[in-house]
Amino acid sequence: MALDNNQNNKKEKSNASQNAEKTISRESNKNKKSKTERALTFLTWASIFILWYVITKLGIFTPTLLPGPVRVWRAFLRILENGYNGVPLWVHLGASFKRLFVALFFAIFSAVPLGLLSGYFNKIEAVIDSVVEFYRPLPPLAYYTLLVLWFGIDDTSKQILLFLAAFAPIYIACVSAVRKLNQDFVLSAKSLGAAQKDVFFKIVLPASLPEIFTGIRTAFGVAYTTLVSSEMVAATSGIGWMVLDASNFLKSDVIFVGIIIMGITGVIIDAGLRFLERKIIFWKGHV
Repeated sequence: MALDNNQNNKKEKSNASQNAEKTISRESNKNKKSKTERALTFLTWASIFILWYVITKLGIFTPTLLPGPVRVWRAFLRILENGYNGVPLWVHLGASFKRLFVALFFAIFSAVPLGLLSGYFNKIEAVIDSVVEFYRPLPPLAYYTLLVLWFGIDDTSKQILLFLAAFAPIYIACVSAVRKLNQDFVLSAKSLGAAQKDVFFKIVLPASLPEIFTGIRTAFGVAYTTLVSSEMVAATSGIGWMVLDASNFLKSDVIFVGIIIMGITGVIIDAGLRFLERKIIFWKGHV
């Protein structure tokens, strides 16, 4: 018996050691892959900037059409110091982000519960789904003119437009998440006496979180694109308005500054959403 116990202990230690080695190996491969991906990303953007610099040096396009990187950098420093048209850059950014985040806030806190309930209850889906599917394919700027007529050109019309643009992707992601839920979990919980409310909050909602975050990230991209477009149509402030105003006076360096700022801020916000996703949905990819 003692020998058997010793052998079992040795086997357990051996298995534990093997599992630890496998875990270390996976982490090492993951780190190597991450370094390789970062290097490829850096090389990609370095190549883009080098190509941009070479094209402008060769004079293939006039500086009015394609300003060089140095000229764009100087325009950025000038705007950073003096603002654009006497308005500081942070005011334009603040105006754009206020419209964006207010709309996203209301879209998330309305689309998530409605989407989950629609996926869980067919009668609720029958009420909401057809409305969402009707306006979702429409270009946001197609009905923006109506919103401007109803609510004016101030932030209210823009926030409603962004809300509608962001609502649909989040709603659809939530409905899809509930539809993909393994019904065995729900049936098992009900068989053990779980109430409908407990099933919803302890099984349906946690299982749907990964797709909900995917829908939020998609909605952010759609809303940001719509925001810039709306500012180009009817606005007196914001990054989109700054780009449009610069295009009217052929200030291509300012246009490039605005485009680059949009891209960088978009990447930063998306990275923040991915960080929150990893922290909140810590089990994703491990089950």
